[in-house]
Amino acid sequence: MRDVRFAMSSQCVRPRLRIVGVVILAAWIGLTALFGLLKPIKNGCIMTYMYPTYIPISVTDDATPGRYGLYLYHEGWRKIDFKEHLNKLSGVPVLFIPGNAGSYKQVRSVAAESDRAYQGGPFERTFYQEASLFRGGGADTESVDYDLPSQYSNRLDWFAVDLEGEHSAMDGRILEEHTEYVVYAIHRILDQYKESHDTREREGAAVSSNLPDNVILVGHSMGGFVARAAAVHPRLRKSAVQTILTLSSPHQSPPLGLQPSLGHYFAQVNHEWKKGYEVQTSPGGSYVSDPLLSGVVVVSIAGGYNDYQVRSKLESLDGIVPSSHGFMISSTSMKNVWLSMEHQAILWCNQLVVQVSHTLLSLVDSKTSQPFSDTEKRLWVLTRMLQSALAQSFNGMTPMKVSHELAMVASKGSESQLSTCPLDWKDDALDRDLYIQTSTVTILAMDGRRRWLDIELLGSNGKNHFIFVTNLAPCSGVRLHLWPEKEKSNSNLPVCERVVEVTSKMVLIPAGPAPKQSEPGSQTEQAPPSAVLKLGPEEMRGFRFLTISVAPREAISGKPPVAVSMAVGQFFNPEEGAVEVSSQSMLLSTYWAKEIFLKEDHPLAYNLSFATSLGLLPTTLSLKTAGCGINTFGLPDGETGDLDKDKLCKLRCFPPVALAWDSASGLHVFANIYSETIVIDSSPALWSSQSSEKTTVMLLVDPHCSYTASVHVSAPAMSSRFVLLYGPQIVGFSFAVTVFALMRQANQWDNKLSVPPLLSAVEYNLEMPSPFLLLAALPLIISLFYSFLMAQPFPPLTSFTVVSLICFLMANAFISLLIIVSRFAFQASALVHTTVKSRCQALERNYSLAFLHWFSIISSSFVCLKQAVRILKLNTTIVMTLVAVTLVSFLHPALGLFVLLASHVLCCHNSMCCIVMASRRKESVNQKNEDERKTRHPSSREDPVSGDLSEKSFIETQADIFNHRHGLLILHLLAALMFVPSLAAWFQRIGTGQSFPWFADSALCVGVIFHGILNSRPESSSLRSFPFLSGHQLGPHHIYLLAGYYCFFSGLELAPYKVFYAIAALGYISLVLKISQVNKNDLRFRTKSRIHRN
Repeated sequence: MRDVRFAMSSQCVRPRLRIVGVVILAAWIGLTALFGLLKPIKNGCIMTYMYPTYIPISVTDDATPGRYGLYLYHEGWRKIDFKEHLNKLSGVPVLFIPGNAGSYKQVRSVAAESDRAYQGGPFERTFYQEASLFRGGGADTESVDYDLPSQYSNRLDWFAVDLEGEHSAMDGRILEEHTEYVVYAIHRILDQYKESHDTREREGAAVSSNLPDNVILVGHSMGGFVARAAAVHPRLRKSAVQTILTLSSPHQSPPLGLQPSLGHYFAQVNHEWKKGYEVQTSPGGSYVSDPLLSGVVVVSIAGGYNDYQVRSKLESLDGIVPSSHGFMISSTSMKNVWLSMEHQAILWCNQLVVQVSHTLLSLVDSKTSQPFSDTEKRLWVLTRMLQSALAQSFNGMTPMKVSHELAMVASKGSESQLSTCPLDWKDDALDRDLYIQTSTVTILAMDGRRRWLDIELLGSNGKNHFIFVTNLAPCSGVRLHLWPEKEKSNSNLPVCERVVEVTSKMVLIPAGPAPKQSEPGSQTEQAPPSAVLKLGPEEMRGFRFLTISVAPREAISGKPPVAVSMAVGQFFNPEEGAVEVSSQSMLLSTYWAKEIFLKEDHPLAYNLSFATSLGLLPTTLSLKTAGCGINTFGLPDGETGDLDKDKLCKLRCFPPVALAWDSASGLHVFANIYSETIVIDSSPALWSSQSSEKTTVMLLVDPHCSYTASVHVSAPAMSSRFVLLYGPQIVGFSFAVTVFALMRQANQWDNKLSVPPLLSAVEYNLEMPSPFLLLAALPLIISLFYSFLMAQPFPPLTSFTVVSLICFLMANAFISLLIIVSRFAFQASALVHTTVKSRCQALERNYSLAFLHWFSIISSSFVCLKQAVRILKLNTTIVMTLVAVTLVSFLHPALGLFVLLASHVLCCHNSMCCIVMASRRKESVNQKNEDERKTRHPSSREDPVSGDLSEKSFIETQADIFNHRHGLLILHLLAALMFVPSLAAWFQRIGTGQSFPWFADSALCVGVIFHGILNSRPESSSLRSFPFLSGHQLGPHHIYLLAGYYCFFSGLELAPYKVFYAIAALGYISLVLKISQVNKNDLRFRTKSRIHRN
């Protein structure tokens, strides 16, 4: 007997250990993620300052919701007359749309910088040279005729809509109302320009001949999606919106996809956009008209990896806007920005708003003083102003493939030159030529010399790639040329036709501040690089020499030029600097850092390939200088002073730079790294992932120094990225875990066994190999098979499987904690209730009798009231259902779900109270019988009395009811929590004329209510077995299994709101089965169970 008891206890310990294991895993990930999220973020943004004035725009009588407003921004500290200012409107209208809980005053930063940019004029000419060779974004640079303006043609008039700070990210109805008001605001703005034009015409003032016929839309966060929704709104005037710029806006799906109406509205708008770029044809297939959105260009600017609220994957335009009409760019790869920023910082980060201001001003046509009507030209301007010439993929690092053009120039001497520097150096400006004999060339001063590099000689032995980094300004500081032969040759062609300048192919990269120096030559470290040039064998084919010409600079006070200038070039073999870092090494580096030693004379470009995306495993890359060819040995102590190797090497070698490429998020630049956490804004290991998970990092490191590189995966950064990326997946899996537990309970009940506790059901589902593989691994296989059938690319199998299983385990841990906490609360409340009731029973009886007597006297005079009370007593379920459905349909879905939860809580509490009271009664009876037995027959042993069986049966009955209702409570609690954000937004709008909930939300929640009401007791559950195929029975556990799989797939799709489809289907199936049961007068469910044994 003792052995049997030990075996039973060990069987109970094993499942508990599984729960403890998943809870510990989830707690570790959650706590480290919280630490990573609360850790201060380095912000390199410069604050923007302004003098704002907001001019209200009057509304017309047919205005949509009067609680919203429209304002015109004016920059300046002087007081102005609003009416007079409105009458002078003649600029380019731009409408700013704030996001979730945003304010119209957030327009002030970009509007203020736009005013300064208009007054200050365009950037320097050197800024535009970088992108002059870059072909991207679907724009054909050869067919675009665009001249760089010396002054912007017209100013930007910034308008902003006041949406009362409503939470548009939480409710689909609010999002739809915002869209309708934005459409009205667009029409009102265009009408205001017409009114101002007519006023000036009546007053005899000078009038512009071109009135604006469209408004540029700039939206932040959800405002960007509202801008796109307004562009396809049926009441929008034709061509009223042609350019949309979004800042950290979700486009693929809502960032908080909990409410079904949000997902529906996103899907509806995206469907309209996909149709909008299709050619309009007749039913017979003949051409009717161009696509409805053929003139609309969209640019999505993402905040990067520091934007915790909206991930870059959601901001992508893939599948919505074709590349010929828009693109997405991260702020980390935007020219003059190179920073990742938080969700709100993108509105005031000076580097970004300045770039956006100049970009929008560059869209203005000098002939019409309004934005270009040509779609291709607008896209080309946006591409050139925002995208860097550094390619967004590692394989395409070279800005432009120009091998054919270069070969043509070299062989034929064509007069068509590639973009050259506007600054013309004369040959006599260079002191003398230097001929480099090594594959690495170093420049430490502006010495006015030209260095010749023999491509055939130095580019031999596989070193056929050339890379050049410098902090000298292209054109004005350094110039590079490709020569088919030496300068002094027998060719009769002029020099300009024999030489190709490639200076304009240099790409600017972010550089930190130059080292401070008290006097010339007193710097303590080398200046950081600010430009990079890479030439492949295709670009250098047909040329013999490469020259590097450095501009001369006069000596200061008779001393040599200040040695803060730097340039390093090298012919190298890319394979020599390639290092693979496996996934195992990355995971082990969490505890033991992986070290890589870079010897002196190593490749200038060092390629690190990480097997797992740094979007999932952010890596801290530390570089420590090991040597730089400077030896202090042999020097007197007085001459070495306090110099150490690290300071000497920083003086000798330039600070390293990291360029990270990811297939999903493009380019990320990390300047001046000695210790930096390299993280990219990618979303790997998802069902929708379509490419390799690898991340390639190119290190630009000075070949004169040796380094010890340390690779270490940061646990807090890894956990925070995991929670941010896969939070929606965990939410969907949590529903699946709960439904699988209900499946286990239904299966036990159908087998005429007791309903197991919900925690035991969750524990059982974690048992290996079955049913864990059936519930967790099989859906993954089905999802991959579905991708195969739909001809979709497979996600990376290893990372996809591992991450999905971890998310499933975290969902199990979350549900287990929720079950433990709720059960403890029920036990505590039942204990308190029964204790108070037992001690105050007599007093409670007296007061209850007095209250009932008084109520009966009052109600006896009202026959209708008496009938109502009787109906309420006999049909509490019907009344509760009517109340819940009414709240769901006319007020808010969450309110009806809360009524359902109250019913579950009350039932669970009553069952737990019955269990506690019955247990106490049983203990007292057993104790009394034991005392009597000892008194009458001290030495005899008696069997338990038959009454114990009935008491035990009653406890089992109440336990079955509690366990069954507890499972429904957890499932419907999760459903109610999904609507809590929407309920908070609903409360904010109380008193402002709320509309009815969306029909989809109401219909789905009514289905959830039916599921809870019609299956409230295990013996009377409407979900029952019925014939399915070939005489087989489809039981409740089969239905729950299918519903759980659907919830699992909803999590994989990052669309947790779709779980409502499965739960509502359970409710409506229960309703149909209940109706059929009533029609057939089928009472089997009331007699089959052993629930009535007591």
